This record gives sequence, C-alpha cells and structure tokens, in this order.
Amino acid sequence: METNSHGPSRDEALHALAGPSADRARLAEGIRVPWSLLAGFGAVAAWWVGAAGGTAPGEDYDRPAVGGLALAVALVIIYLIQRETGVRFASMGWQAGMAVTGVVAGCLVLFSVSLGLVAFGLHWAVIATTVLAFGLTTWLTGVAYRSAARDLRHA
Repeated sequence: METNSHGPSRDEALHALAGPSADRARLAEGIRVPWSLLAGFGAVAAWWVGAAGGTAPGEDYDRPAVGGLALAVALVIIYLIQRETGVRFASMGWQAGMAVTGVVAGCLVLFSVSLGLVAFGLHWAVIATTVLAFGLTTWLTGVAYRSAARDLRHA
C-alpha cells in the first residue's frame, strides 16, 4: 500500500482555499435586491408617518395605535427577506447599520413634522411627509440590503 507522506503543494493548497471564497462571491453575485419587500418597509414607514394626520393636537392628543402593528409588519418583512434571499440582517455591517439608523431617525423627524403640520391645521400637507417617508425608507433599506449582501461576499 502506498502512502502519501507529503502534503499538497503550495498551488494545490491555494486552489483549495480559493474555492469557498469563489463560491461565496458567486452566490453573492446572484442575490437580487427584493425591491417589492423593501418597498414594503417604505409602506410601513409611510403608514406610521401618515397616522399623524388623523390625530388631534393639544390636550386631546391620543397617540396613533399603528406603532405596534407597524413593528409587527416590519418583522414579517424581515423574515420574508431572509427566507427569500438568505441575507440575515444580524451581521449586516456598519454601513447597513447606519442606513437603518437613518431610517429610524428620518421617520421620527417626519412623524414630528407631520404632528406640527396637523397642529397648524395643515392636515393635507401630511401627504408630503408620508410620501417622503416612503421614498426615504425604501431607498435606505436598499442601501442596507446591498451593504449586507456585499458583506456576505467578503465574509
């Protein structure tokens, strides 16, 4: 019986190690951005920001009840994205984290602006903040998703 007492050559070892990296890069290239699901995040943000239009300013202010339901819908969208693409947002990288922070901060600012518009009696102007929330959230979640996919390629 013949034994192989020496290990693989340097070139063979480099080729074997490059295989998983090439596979990961090829898989990451094949991931498409699920714009319909990311637009779902935008719709949830628009729904939440637009809920300010139905409030009454002053002492009778009653917080919109859509916050908890909007969070639940966002968690369902996250699950659907992970199921469809395999990209997990738990390890998405700093750029994606900053984009998600921008979504939260932007929606809070737009919600506050919407409340101010309602206080001035400009209920119709909440449409502008709602559309802006949709666009901002859809764009920033796209940035976060592409960043997560890029980090998957280099992981």
